Parts: sequence; C-alpha cells; structure tokens
Amino acid sequence: MLCISQVYAVSDWHIRYAVTKAFLDTKMIEGSSIQEQGVKMLSLVEKLKDLKPDLEKETYIDVILQSLPPSFDPFIMNYNMNGLDKHLHELINMLVQYEAMIEKSASSVLVG
Repeated sequence: MLCISQVYAVSDWHIRYAVTKAFLDTKMIEGSSIQEQGVKMLSLVEKLKDLKPDLEKETYIDVILQSLPPSFDPFIMNYNMNGLDKHLHELINMLVQYEAMIEKSASSVLVG
C-alpha cells in the first residue's frame, strides 16, 4: 500500500522539467534591470545543476543571452564574434557593465 507521501510526492523528473521550462521561458523585459535578470537566471542555473540535467556551460550561456531584449544585441554579437568564454558570473557582470554603459550614453545624449 502506498503512503500518502508517495502519492503526493513530486518526482525529480517533474521538478527538473519545471525548472528547465522556467529557465528556457524566462525573457527580460526591455528597460528592466539586467542585474535582476542575472540573479534570476543564475538562481535557475543553480537549481538545474542540482538536478543534473546534463547541460553544458555553453548551453546555459546561450539561453541567458537569448533571454535578453533587443537592446543587448550589440553585446551578444560582440560576445559571439570574439569567441569569449566566460563563467556565468563573469557574463552577468559584463552584462551589468554593458547596461550601465548604455544608460550612461543614453543620458548624455538626452542632456546634450
């Protein structure tokens, strides 16, 4: 006879599916904070790594870059053309710096 905990237990497969779906479906809204997006994506990456879905680092980077809005297209093109190979935290830091540069140049155009 099955225990109640066995009947209502969530399988590892279901958890991995839900986390993978959230990771792949996460898209940053134009104008929102890249830092918040980075934290969210890194959190999902850590959850996925705990569930061992056999994904390569490059796959995580591809999905993170694909989650960005069009304003990050120049960054993505530069990242890919230069064959950069960064750790996930380094990538997020680069994105935060890029966002700051975009905001700074946009505000100087508005002032000018």
